[in-house]
Amino acid sequence: MFQKLSDFLLINTSTKQRVLKNTFWLFSGQIGSRVVKLWLIIYAARTLGATGWGAFSYALGIAAFFTIFVDFGVNAIITREASRDPQVQKQYFATALGVKIVLFFVVSLLIILLAPLLIKDPTIGILIPLVALIVGFDSLRDFAAAMSRAWERMEIEAAMQVATNAFILIAGLAMLYVSSTPQSLAAGYAMGTGLGMLLAFYPCRGYFRGIREAFSMKLIRPIFASSLPFAISGLMGAILLNTDTILIGWLLDLTEVGYYAAAQRIALLIYMIPGLISIAFFPAMAKAVSDPKKQRLILEKITGLQFLTALPFTVGGIILSGPIISLLYGESYAPATLSFLIMNLTYLPVFLATVFTNGVFALGEEKKLFISSLIGITGNFILDLVFIPRWGIAGSALATTLNQIVIAAFLWHLLKKRTGFVVLPSLKKIIISTVLMTTVLLPLQYIGTPIYFMILIGGSVYIGSLLLLKEELVFETLKTFTDSQPESIL
Repeated sequence: MFQKLSDFLLINTSTKQRVLKNTFWLFSGQIGSRVVKLWLIIYAARTLGATGWGAFSYALGIAAFFTIFVDFGVNAIITREASRDPQVQKQYFATALGVKIVLFFVVSLLIILLAPLLIKDPTIGILIPLVALIVGFDSLRDFAAAMSRAWERMEIEAAMQVATNAFILIAGLAMLYVSSTPQSLAAGYAMGTGLGMLLAFYPCRGYFRGIREAFSMKLIRPIFASSLPFAISGLMGAILLNTDTILIGWLLDLTEVGYYAAAQRIALLIYMIPGLISIAFFPAMAKAVSDPKKQRLILEKITGLQFLTALPFTVGGIILSGPIISLLYGESYAPATLSFLIMNLTYLPVFLATVFTNGVFALGEEKKLFISSLIGITGNFILDLVFIPRWGIAGSALATTLNQIVIAAFLWHLLKKRTGFVVLPSLKKIIISTVLMTTVLLPLQYIGTPIYFMILIGGSVYIGSLLLLKEELVFETLKTFTDSQPESIL
């Protein structure tokens, strides 16, 4: 039994098994690492207070806004090209690494020079170089992880994720113990992220032999040509995540930034799920580009999984928004409750948009992502300017929700036109299970049931309902884990 499980989790066999194995490791790594770092986030938010936590979040948002250009879509190109043709992996690794290092230094310099123009409170200026290192180190770590995705060895990435966040936790707690300031927290984050980056490159050590000879000037132009549309899409994501923080800081104050960032951290923890599912499926989607029928089937499966995962988080998050905020941050963060409740409405459109963006990219239609990126950039900025003065941080959350719905609808239409995929008729059992979970949670909340029991009972009802209704996606997953020779359905 142990050998069977070990083979399933460490050896690639069929397409279906690889997808599920990689999904398992990505979830394990991300959930494990986020849980580790969550302890630091909660401790830092409580220790620094809403204003101090807001200052750190504001500085990190500015740096993240700029340093999205360090990635520039290169990581996705590495995964796609290296998974398609193992013979070019070393060349792409050497060339793309050189490109990213240059971008890292150029963008870091731009941050130091331009970030002060976006800072309303001059005391935040000292944080900018530190948070620039955080985002830069994290981008380089993710570059190394892109190779393990190309190898479809996500267990490597999972281990690196957990190790990196363990470093961040230890360094962050140590620095906050020395001095309870945003600067100390930023320094701890930078040290932990830097150590994680160095560790992430260890599995790629073989590519460093002869790296100078493997570097190809001829590849730079194709890399940029392919990555530019994806970089714009990444910029859209950075703007959607960080424009809120920047504009709240400008239009309101750092305390409101702290409340919003506290709620957003929980939502970001949920947002990782669609990305992990999409990353696990992406190599299979890229390889199936010449087989429209197989690619449509993969798209339908992954979209169904996103619905299955997003709906209970949305409903459960709305019902339990107040208790969750109080549990994690304390009663002093109660003003974050309404914005967090609204953020729960973003889960389904974010889950779907993540899938559809990767689907368009796998089809080689990167240029069509420009329109969705333009919608995201323009829509989020305008709606924030309109809603924040009227409804504060809740208005910002509403702006993000409406924007994500429009983006998901646009990409859905684009992919449906190209592939003809159909998923809505197969969602009946998922919707029924969500309704049953809701009918159980509402009375429990009314009588004041502790949140731990509500989460446990709600999750059990949802999963149990799916099993009783014999939802195919659940049973296909279970079958793959129990079959000694899983049969590919993709």
